[in-house]
Amino acid sequence: MTSSSRLAAEIRENLRAAADPALAPGQQAYMKSAMPFLGVRVPETRRLATQAARGVADVDELREAALDLWREAEYREERYAAQALMALRPLRGLLDLLDVHEEMIRTGAWWDHVDEVAHRLADLLDAHPDELAVELRVWADDEDFWIRRAAIIAQLQRKDRVDHALLSDVIEANLGDGEFFIRKAIGWALRDHARADPDWVRAFVDAHPGLSPLSRREALKHLG
Repeated sequence: MTSSSRLAAEIRENLRAAADPALAPGQQAYMKSAMPFLGVRVPETRRLATQAARGVADVDELREAALDLWREAEYREERYAAQALMALRPLRGLLDLLDVHEEMIRTGAWWDHVDEVAHRLADLLDAHPDELAVELRVWADDEDFWIRRAAIIAQLQRKDRVDHALLSDVIEANLGDGEFFIRKAIGWALRDHARADPDWVRAFVDAHPGLSPLSRREALKHLG
C-alpha cells in the first residue's frame, strides 16, 4: 500500500469510527444527495482529515490521497475529507492542481463541493493572478453551469484584492442565464464585494439592467 493510500485508508477508518448513523438520513436529505452519509458533521470531518495528514508535506502524497478519497468515495464525508486535504498549506496556490479542483467541480456537481473549491480558486488568484484570470474567463463560458458558478464566486472574501475586470467579465458572460445557482452566485459575488467597495457595486448594478431580479436584490442587500 502506498503512503497516499495509507493516508486515505486512515481517514476512511477514522470517519467510520466517528459516524453517528442517526445523523446520516437528515444530512442526506438536506443535501439532496444520492451518495449516502456516514453521519459525521463537516467540521469534524475536516478535523479528522487534517489530523491524519499532520506532518505530511509531500504534495504528491496529499494530492493522491485526496483523489483516492474523492474517486472511491462511498460516503459524502469522504469527499469532504478530500477537499479538506486540498486546503492544506502544502497544496494551496499550486497551479498544477487546477485540474483536481476542476474534477471536483464537474464530478461533485453540487453547491457544497463547488463552493468549497471556490476558496481554493481564491488561493490560486493570490498566487497566480494572471494565469488564473485567463482560466476563469474560459470557465465563465463553459457548458457546465457549476464550472461557471465557480468562476463567478472565485473572488469571494478577496476584498481590496478583487480584480474588477475579471469579476465584470465572468458576470457579464452569464447575465442571460436563468439557472438559479448562477443568478444566486452573481448576487453573492456582488454582495460580498460591496463590503469592500460599495460604490463599485452600485455602479456595476446601475450599468447592467440585464441583471436578474434575484442577482440585483442580493447585490444591493446591504446597500440600502
